[in-house]
Amino acid sequence: MISVVTGNEHKFCEIKAILSDIGEVFQVDLFCPEIQHADIGIISQEKARYAYSILKQPLITDDTGLFIPSLQGFPGPYAAFVHDTIGNSGILRLLEGASDANRSAWFETAIAYADESGVMVFRGRIDGTIAYEPRGDHGFGYDPIFEVDGMTLAEMESSQKNELSHRARGVMQFHDWFINREKDT
Repeated sequence: MISVVTGNEHKFCEIKAILSDIGEVFQVDLFCPEIQHADIGIISQEKARYAYSILKQPLITDDTGLFIPSLQGFPGPYAAFVHDTIGNSGILRLLEGASDANRSAWFETAIAYADESGVMVFRGRIDGTIAYEPRGDHGFGYDPIFEVDGMTLAEMESSQKNELSHRARGVMQFHDWFINREKDT
């Protein structure tokens, strides 16, 4: 049994779909203090340490950043706060007049797994661009404006997104490590 510590139902569903073959996966909505740091891996690691100190059971946490080089990496690890305050429309306004070359971006997710042995961090990254306008009805957050190979993440079905997204890549790294670890015990 692994608990996914998040209040975000969309994140939980993405993670649960990828981990469906490793046993029971549950959502736990537990407030975890979030340290301020430029490295999302350290943020996720500290959230996992805190959650494990409370729950005392195997769990994963995650943290995601959106990095836009033409904005000096903004919003970076503050992606959730920025989305809550200025939203997709605010990001699009910041990039008004930016050429295709200046719209590059990447998402990075750090998945932290905690158990009695400690905390391990797994990372996933996807490169893309910021679209000129929101498109698509799927996903959440920045998905309508984050484009990969001509499609926004919000235009993709969840199965397609789960094959290539930053979160999926990080969760798959964890999945493969966990499966191999279970084989060795």
